[in-house]
Amino acid sequence: MPEPFDWDILHRPSAMAMVRGQLGFSWMVLSGRLAELTDEQYFWQPSGEALTVVRRHYTGRFRSLGSGEWVAQWPDEPDHRGPRTIAWLIAHLTEQFFERWEWTFGESRQGRADITLHGNARDAVAWLEHWVDAWQDSIAALDEDQVMTVGLSQATELDAGEPFGHVVLRLNRELIHHGSEIMTLQDLYAAAA
Repeated sequence: MPEPFDWDILHRPSAMAMVRGQLGFSWMVLSGRLAELTDEQYFWQPSGEALTVVRRHYTGRFRSLGSGEWVAQWPDEPDHRGPRTIAWLIAHLTEQFFERWEWTFGESRQGRADITLHGNARDAVAWLEHWVDAWQDSIAALDEDQVMTVGLSQATELDAGEPFGHVVLRLNRELIHHGSEIMTLQDLYAAAA
């Protein structure tokens, strides 16, 4: 069960409170839906060409992202517009939060290719929750002034050159964007059933 949202944060007049409030509220909504996710929904393909999470030797024409037995199919084109499964979307969110945490608050050793992915909904959701919680806890511990620190995150070249608040907002956008896709796929799965 997701932690309750800290509604008081919406009344704090600061940049960090605003970005934390957006992240916390968006995660509360998505995690509530993910709590009901089944393996069938997790792997459901809206089309036969949907990117998904597969065992390493089944990546097909795609590159693989992940370090273990289960990997995400990763397209060569950065603007690949093909459909994705919920499994792929959860894997993508997990690697985003994992890499940003590792290169901002962690040891700055591992990247997105080192992420462990899962072949079932329960473990995948728990792993995503672990990294979102780690990210939220770490940014909550920062001083207000650190939201404007340039280069606090070294995960990417873009992160290293901008105030940290932009990194948090970009991850918030990723969570909102892909969370909306996950919820839409859950609705489409239910309608198809």
